[in-house]
Amino acid sequence: MKKWNEFTFYIIAITLLTIKTILVYFFEFDLRAKSFTEIILLLVNPIGSVVFLLGISFFFSKKIRIVFMLIMYIVMTGVLIGNILYYRFYIDYVTVPVLFQFQNVGGLSQSTVELLSWTDPLLIIDIVLLIIAAIKWVDKSKLISKKQHRTSLAISIMLILAVLVGGELEDANLYKKTYDRELLVKTIGTFNYHVFDILYNSKMLVQPAFAESNDIHKAEDYLNKENNIKLSKSQYHGQAYGKNLILISLESTQQFVLNRKINGQEITPFLNKLIKDSYYFPNFYHQTAQGKTSDAEFMIDNGLYPLSGGSAFVRRPHNDYYALPEILKEQNYYSAVFHSNDETFWNRGNMYKTLGYDRFFAKKDYEVTEENSVNYGLKDIPFFEQSIPYLKNLPQPFYAKFLTLTNHFPFLLQNEDDQFLNMDENNADLVHRYFATVRYEDEAIKRFFDLLKKEGLYKNSIIVLYGDHYGISKSYDKELEKVLGTKISITDQLELQKVPFIIHVPGEKGKQINSLGGEVDIRQTILDIMGVEPKKETIDFGRSLFSTNKKNLVVFRDGSFVTNKYAYLDEGCYDKSSGKKVKRNLCTPYLDKVEKELMYSDSVIFGDLLRFLERDGIIIKNPSRKE
Repeated sequence: MKKWNEFTFYIIAITLLTIKTILVYFFEFDLRAKSFTEIILLLVNPIGSVVFLLGISFFFSKKIRIVFMLIMYIVMTGVLIGNILYYRFYIDYVTVPVLFQFQNVGGLSQSTVELLSWTDPLLIIDIVLLIIAAIKWVDKSKLISKKQHRTSLAISIMLILAVLVGGELEDANLYKKTYDRELLVKTIGTFNYHVFDILYNSKMLVQPAFAESNDIHKAEDYLNKENNIKLSKSQYHGQAYGKNLILISLESTQQFVLNRKINGQEITPFLNKLIKDSYYFPNFYHQTAQGKTSDAEFMIDNGLYPLSGGSAFVRRPHNDYYALPEILKEQNYYSAVFHSNDETFWNRGNMYKTLGYDRFFAKKDYEVTEENSVNYGLKDIPFFEQSIPYLKNLPQPFYAKFLTLTNHFPFLLQNEDDQFLNMDENNADLVHRYFATVRYEDEAIKRFFDLLKKEGLYKNSIIVLYGDHYGISKSYDKELEKVLGTKISITDQLELQKVPFIIHVPGEKGKQINSLGGEVDIRQTILDIMGVEPKKETIDFGRSLFSTNKKNLVVFRDGSFVTNKYAYLDEGCYDKSSGKKVKRNLCTPYLDKVEKELMYSDSVIFGDLLRFLERDGIIIKNPSRKE
C-alpha cells in the first residue's frame, strides 16, 4: 500500500473532523436552519476553524508535527464531547465561566454517567483510526510544502472571516446577543463560538474598572420609565408585617407535578393541600441560566437577572449588592441560610457574606452519613429535622432560607424507607425516578411544617416555597410524553418551565393569583406582603405579583420571553392559547424591552454599578432626573 504524505493525512483529518462536527450539529444539538444562508453557514462554519487549528502543527518541527496534529484533533473532539454532555441536560453550550465552576455542574459523577449514550464511542473511532494511520500509513519524510501550508492557512482565514461576516449579515445584532448561544453556534460554529466566548469574558473581567457613576443612572432612568423600580403596594401590602420569613427552595421542582397522579397516587399530596390554603401563582416561570439554583437565589435576593454564562455567585461575589438580607436587616431581621452541602459549592460561603446573611449553616453543621445522604448532601427529611434546633434558636424576627437537595438529577433514591410512591420495574426510567424524589420532597415539606408547629414557629411565620429550575430537561421529552399521553410541542415545553410559587400566611385564606411572573419578581412580592420598603435606592427588575398593575412580560436569559398572549421561542412567535406559530411582528414590540432588561441588568453586575448608589451614606442621585 502506498503511504500517505503529511498533506494527505492533513486533508483526511480535516474531512473527518468537519463531517463529525456537522453530524453533531444535526443529531446532538438539533440545530435547524431557517434560511438558505443559515444552511450554508451550518455546513461551512466548521471548516475554517478545523483547517486553521490542525494546520498550527506545521509551525513545529517535522518530528512532532503529526503528533501535535493528533493532539489538536483530540482536543477539538473533546470540546465537542464536552458540549454534547452539557447540552443533553442543560440544552446549552459550555462557556468559560462554566469551566471554572466545573464541580458545580456535576463533574464526573453519576449525573454524567446518566447522560452517556450508546452512540458516544462513535465520536472517538476516527481518533483511533487516525492514530493507526499515523503509525502505519504516513511517510513522515514526505512533508507538506510551504506553498501548501500558506495556501491552507489563507483559505482557513478567509473561511473564518466569511463565516463571521455572514453571521453578521444574517443577524445584524448577532455579536450583541451573547446570551443566545444557540444562534452563535449555528452561525459562526462551535469552535469560533468558544473563541468569541473567551474574548467576551475577558472583556467582562475588566469592565468594573471602566464603569462610571452615570452608567447606573441609565438603568435607573429605564426602570423609572417602565415603572418597575417602585414597590407596588397592593391590597395584601403588610399582611405579613413583622413575621418571620421562611423561604424554601424546591430543588428541580416543576409545576406540572402538582395535582398530578402517577399509578393512581398523588405525587405531591401535601403541596396540593397547601396551595388551597395559600397564595398560589400558577403562571410563574423559572428564569435561571447556567447557575441554576444559585441563579434563582441571586434573583430572589437582588431583583436582577442571572448572568448568561456561569453564575454571579462565582463570577461576581465581591460586588456591592443591596440584597434582601440587608433590606430586612433594616427592619431588625436576622438572616440565615440552611444547606447541607459544602459552603464552597457555587461559592456560597463568600457570596452569602456579600449579600448580608448573618449565618450559613452548611455541611459542617450537620451530621451527614452515607445512610442519610444522597447526591450532594443530606436527604430532605433529615435535613429539616437537623435544621429545626438551629432555627428555633435564631433571634426573631428572622429570614431563613432552606435549600433542599434530594430532588436533584439524576434523581436517585434507593432506600425502601424513602419510597412514598409504589413503582414497579417498568417505572425505572429517569422520569419515574423524578416523580419518586418529588414525592419524597413533598413528604419532607410536610414533616417540616409539622416541626414548625411543634416548636411554635409556624403561626408567626410567612412561608414561601418556589421551584428553583426545571428537573426534566428537553432531552427527556420522549419519556415524559409517555406519561403525559401527548406529544410535547414548543409551547408545551414552555409550560414545562413553570415552577411552583406558593406564599403561605398562617391564618389567611388561600387564593389563586393569576399574575404572570418569574423568579425576578419574588423579592418585590415578598416585600409587598411583608409591608417592607427599602430605605435606599436600588435597581430591581421585579414587580410585586400582588399588584393590580399587572406585569405582561417574563424575560428568559436566552432572549426568549412570554406574555399573556404570546411566546417568543427559538426566534419564532407563538400564540400561547393555540400553540400555533403566528406573525413575528406580534412579538416584535417586546424585543427591544427584553434586550434592554438583560443589557441593563448585566451592566449593573459586570460594572459593579450599585457601588455608585451610595457613598458615605449619601445617595447619589441622577442630576438629569427631576425629583
